[in-house]
Amino acid sequence: MRLIFLGPPAAGKGTQARRLAVVYGIPHISTGDILRAAINERTYLGQKAKGYMDQGALVPDDVMIGIVVERLRQHDCEGGFILDGFPRTIPQAEALSKLLESINTPLNYVVNMAVSVEEIVRRLSGRLTCQNCGRMFNLMLDPPRTLGRCDCCGGPLFQRVDDRIDTVHERLEVYRQSTQPLIEYYAARGLLITIDGTGTIEAIAKRIGEAVGG
Repeated sequence: MRLIFLGPPAAGKGTQARRLAVVYGIPHISTGDILRAAINERTYLGQKAKGYMDQGALVPDDVMIGIVVERLRQHDCEGGFILDGFPRTIPQAEALSKLLESINTPLNYVVNMAVSVEEIVRRLSGRLTCQNCGRMFNLMLDPPRTLGRCDCCGGPLFQRVDDRIDTVHERLEVYRQSTQPLIEYYAARGLLITIDGTGTIEAIAKRIGEAVGG
């Protein structure tokens, strides 16, 4: 199974992608995790990407494409994968399509998580990120077992600059202009499945599973 998850910030892409990856036994590839690792390691590209992310802007295509191509060529992706956070632009989608054609591994579906602006703002106001491993939690939807601490590594949780209310609307506008055209792109190719991204985690997971046959 080869899937892409699309949706605005805080649509629940990561949470649902991780769950489905376990069901299929395939890697969940979050470009956000890869970028955060580069930022934590203070690599050249990591620091360059951080400047864009702090402003709520998209990381340049050449950086993202290179990272994703390298990851998809690894052996654990031979049986499938779930991409979360990529592609975000039409050029990225076209580059990904060429790569998958070259290795004869076409996409099965593109899952579009549909959530209203009001719901996104509500979710982002409660979103926290682990300072150590980058794992995300949401106080309303997916809270940590211990308040202020990561379930995975025990690291401290904080609110990212680009999750604060004053940058949320800028992020949504960036998404609308650059990423939402992907919905039309994949719909035209018969790959798009739109899922109602509201409700409990379990209810949303059930909708996705039924849609992709999981």
